[in-house]
Amino acid sequence: MKILVLNAGSSSHKAALFDFSVGQEPLWRSQLDWTHRAGAVELEAEAADGREHQATLETQDKTEGIRWMLDTLVDSPVQILQDLSEIQAIGHRVVHGGRDYQQSTQITPAVKEAIKQLFPLAPSHNPANLQGIEAMEAILPLVSQVAVFDTAFHSQMPAAASTYPGPYDWVKQGIQRYGFHGISHRYVAQRAAELMHRDLADLKIITCHLGNGCSLAAVRNGVSADTTMGFTPLDGLMMGSRSGSVDPGIVIYLARHDHLSADELDTLLNKASGLKGISGVSNDMRQVREAADSGSDRAQLAYDMFIHSLRRNIGAMLGNLGGLDALVFTAGIGENSPDIWQATCQNWDFLELSLNEETLHRSKTDQDIATLESQVRVFVIHTHEEWAIAQDCLKILGEDSSHH
Repeated sequence: MKILVLNAGSSSHKAALFDFSVGQEPLWRSQLDWTHRAGAVELEAEAADGREHQATLETQDKTEGIRWMLDTLVDSPVQILQDLSEIQAIGHRVVHGGRDYQQSTQITPAVKEAIKQLFPLAPSHNPANLQGIEAMEAILPLVSQVAVFDTAFHSQMPAAASTYPGPYDWVKQGIQRYGFHGISHRYVAQRAAELMHRDLADLKIITCHLGNGCSLAAVRNGVSADTTMGFTPLDGLMMGSRSGSVDPGIVIYLARHDHLSADELDTLLNKASGLKGISGVSNDMRQVREAADSGSDRAQLAYDMFIHSLRRNIGAMLGNLGGLDALVFTAGIGENSPDIWQATCQNWDFLELSLNEETLHRSKTDQDIATLESQVRVFVIHTHEEWAIAQDCLKILGEDSSHH
């Protein structure tokens, strides 16, 4: 079964084509970047055998961009298919599923309407996700599509973890902790269990998804018992340009004192805070580190705050987990930052956690960076959201669902 996965973000579209009957790796992967050049989109595509293709198209139309990206499957140096009709299923990452969608589901008009109703809770993601779904309906109208929700993995959190301590009416309104990055947290927790040759249901794991957006999940008995992101992806850890948790009184103060509107507060906390807001340099950790190494006090402060926020929140997760078998780093920062692994794992002597200095380097493969004596395994795992989405498509639509 050939499964196309589309991961539509606010400024990029990633896609991959899988056929699990021939292997676990994608046959083709591609990316559209809408931010690099005004009025144009840049495309990169790569086949499993290493053939590559890069191009630029003068368009702002997302559907046109996606159609152009898919054309590389049938007509480009990276051609994989004779015809797009060979695609038998399409999987989408959808950031917010609200209360109604606690597992992956086949897309119907009702599912699309629910994704739309949740626009206010994930304003930079859900609209892009829906646009991707509708673009694929236009391109391949007969193919079944599946929505895989980022919130679903966290839907079994106990009420004590998911309920906010506001008025009880919030519960009725659906104001609660939903959590995000669930596809990634689920994948890396399962992968850690595999690497330990243990059953995930027997393990206590903290997964650290650290990219431009950052979140932790406490995984116990195979399910998410707690997570740092909340009602929206703005809560929790300090991030690239998002503040993470701040005293809500600050928001009230700024609204009253500086007369900031809801939209201005939104921009401030989502786009002008975090590493970018403190360093004044960038939301990209690599650039922040470079600036800190060149003597920027603000960049150094941003880095120190990031580590403090991470360690503080790991400590908070430990209390409810009641122990720790593994700590996992993943995503852009998490997979590529030996100094962050080291700084995060310092002074956890009471857990008998220690890192192996010889393994503290980037690797293309998943690795255990703890010493043999360490009572806690520490993994660096490359997250594979597209693979997890394709697996869910296979489960929901089954091998026999072909439209031929």
